[in-house]
Amino acid sequence: MRVLAVNAGSSSLKLSVVDDDDRVEEEQQTDGDADPIAALRDFAARTGDVDAVAHRLVHGGAAIRHAAIVDDEVRHMLDAAVELAPLHVPPALALLDAARASIDRPQIVCVDTAFHADMPDFATTYAVPEHWRAWGVRRYGFHGLSYAWSSRRSAELLQCSADGLHIVIAHIGSGVSACAVRDGRSVDTSMGFTPLEGAVMASRSGTVDPGALLWLQESHGLSVGAMTRSLEHGSGLLGLCGLSDVRDVEREAARGNAVCVLALDVYVHVLSRVIGGLATSLDRLDALVFTGGVGEHSALIRSRVCSRLALFGLPSTLGDAESDAVIADAEGGPAVVVVTAREDAQMARDSRSLLKG
Repeated sequence: MRVLAVNAGSSSLKLSVVDDDDRVEEEQQTDGDADPIAALRDFAARTGDVDAVAHRLVHGGAAIRHAAIVDDEVRHMLDAAVELAPLHVPPALALLDAARASIDRPQIVCVDTAFHADMPDFATTYAVPEHWRAWGVRRYGFHGLSYAWSSRRSAELLQCSADGLHIVIAHIGSGVSACAVRDGRSVDTSMGFTPLEGAVMASRSGTVDPGALLWLQESHGLSVGAMTRSLEHGSGLLGLCGLSDVRDVEREAARGNAVCVLALDVYVHVLSRVIGGLATSLDRLDALVFTGGVGEHSALIRSRVCSRLALFGLPSTLGDAESDAVIADAEGGPAVVVVTAREDAQMARDSRSLLKG
C-alpha cells in the first residue's frame, strides 16, 4: 500500500510517498512563498497512483482521538481545532480540502494530539475554575506522531516488546517536548493546552509564570497580539541570545560567547527538569529516547542532559550516533536511544491499519 503523507506546517510543506516497508519512495519539501496546494497537486501527479492520502494535523481538538477517514462529519469536527492552533491547522485543512477535491482516494487525518488522548485525568487536568475546564482548558499534548513512532522503534532497537517498557522520549527540534510512555501509551507530556508549555524551544518560551505575563499586560500594556508574537516567535533561544538554531548557539558558546553559554545552560537545565519530572509518572525508567533534529544530531545536548539526570542512573558516556541506535546500555540502569523522527511512516502505518480494519 502506497500512502501519500502530507505534513503541513505554518509556512512549510513536507510531502512523501511511503511504501508498505516504511520506505520513502519520493519526497519533497517546500518552504517560503511556494503555493502549497499547487505543490501537492504537482507532487501527486508526478509520483503516480497511491492508495490513500494521510494528512498530519497538529491539533484534533477534543473530538478527534485517533486517525480517521475524512468524511463531511469528520471534516466539520476538525474546524473546532482551528482556534486551538490557528497557525498550523488552517493551512493543513486547506490542503486536506484540496486533496479531497482532486485526489480520488481515501483521505485520512492523523493528529498529533491523538497519542495523548488517553492520558489519565490527573495528567490532563489544570487546577483552574470548573467553567474554564468546561470551555476545554486542559492539557492536550503534541508531537504525538513522533512519539508513537519512537516508542515502537525504541522497543525494536532494545529488542523487547513495547508492553512493559517504561521510557521518556524527548522530541527536540525547533519545537521541544518530552513524553512519558508506558506500554506504548502516553501517560504524561510536557506540552499542554498549546505547544507553548514546557521546555525552552528555538523561538518559543516554554513555561513562564502566568503572573509575569499578567504583570506585563497590566504594567506595560502589552496586547494579546504582542504577547503572542513575543512568546511564539521572539522567545526561547532566540530571545536569550539572538540565535534560534542550536548548532549556531553551540558554536558560539564554544567560542566563549557568554550570552550563548547562558542560553545553552538554560536550554539544558529546563529540558532536564522536564524529563526528570516526567520520569516520576513511570514505575521505573528503562530508557531515555532522543528524537527530532536536535535530539538526533546534537551529541552535546544528549550528553549534557544525561549528565544532569545521572541520579536516574543514566550513563555519562554515550556513543556518537545520528541514526537509529542504542548509544548507551548501562547495566542495571536506563539505556539511551536515538531514533530518527518518522512522522510520515507513522502516518502511513496508521492509514494502513485504518483501511485494513
